[in-house]
Amino acid sequence: MAPPGGGDDYELTAGKLEFHNDQTMKIIEVKIFDDEEYEKNKTFIIELGEPVLLEIGQKHGDSNENKPLVGADDEEVAKMGCPSLGEHTHMEVVIEESYEFKNTVDKLIKKTNLALVVGSSSWREQFVSAVTVSAGDDDDEESGEERLPSCFDYIMHFLTVFWKVLFAFVPPTEYWSGWACFLVSISLIGLLTALTGDLASHFGCTVGLKDSVTAVVFVALGTSVPDTFASKVAAIQDQYADASIGNVTGSNAVNVFLGIGVAWTIAAVFWRSKGKAFHVDPGSLAFSVTLFTVMAGVCVCVLLYRRRPGVAGGELGGPRTLKMATAALFVCLWLIYILLSSLEAYCHIPGF
Repeated sequence: MAPPGGGDDYELTAGKLEFHNDQTMKIIEVKIFDDEEYEKNKTFIIELGEPVLLEIGQKHGDSNENKPLVGADDEEVAKMGCPSLGEHTHMEVVIEESYEFKNTVDKLIKKTNLALVVGSSSWREQFVSAVTVSAGDDDDEESGEERLPSCFDYIMHFLTVFWKVLFAFVPPTEYWSGWACFLVSISLIGLLTALTGDLASHFGCTVGLKDSVTAVVFVALGTSVPDTFASKVAAIQDQYADASIGNVTGSNAVNVFLGIGVAWTIAAVFWRSKGKAFHVDPGSLAFSVTLFTVMAGVCVCVLLYRRRPGVAGGELGGPRTLKMATAALFVCLWLIYILLSSLEAYCHIPGF
């Protein structure tokens, strides 16, 4: 049934099969060992031996002493139906590796290895990486060969080289067990966010927009683009939608509880030390927050509806038509929010 001695991938098996009258099928079982390792395809041979006709009434394993007595005519009839081998007496069995599982695990290992080598040990390494054009990640790359940068990679490099060089000044992860990198990175992100907000405010003043409109359009868009790309990366790399959607809700929680709470607390303490009360006029806050809550509720309902097995089976993904329709709906909700907030700010519609 297999090469002598068996193998590391299967168990040597030998034996006999007994077919009763009117029986045309038997199962040959060969135990396959799963060593949970990547291997090439393995093969072994199943060989069928010459069939033997048992005497009439004799069972497999019976001795000739227990052989029943039969007549010559019965024996002659039995020999006329004597079994014989067909054309194919050998069968090659191939133990195939699971290419789909292998590719999935390889991608996970590749991403893990990339995450492990994200850290750098010197400023020189960071600046060299910042000014070097590298090929973008391609999840569909199965050959394993190094891919050369494309024209799009060069364009994106020259558009972002300033920011790459700027963040190359961040201390390497080897210093202070990564704390220096973390603190400086957070500080730079905060400064860039503040700069983005100031530029958006100046742009709004230049074109004659109110601060509330500038805040919900340009400031919000500029500060939320990084979260959008972070959610996209999480949606692609993570098996479930928890990371991508949790990134959005967590970011908003930080903005509300820390971004507003800490800033207002510091301002309240400062003005209290001056003997004055800290007071902020609500303006159109009630209308904007209520409108946002309604839109957010619609988004949550859509996500819950998509989780039904007959619809999409999850918050993300699904049929292409459904994906495009969901994306278009969410974009429309954002545009409606901007439109209504702007109309209320300019008193075209009544607020609260």
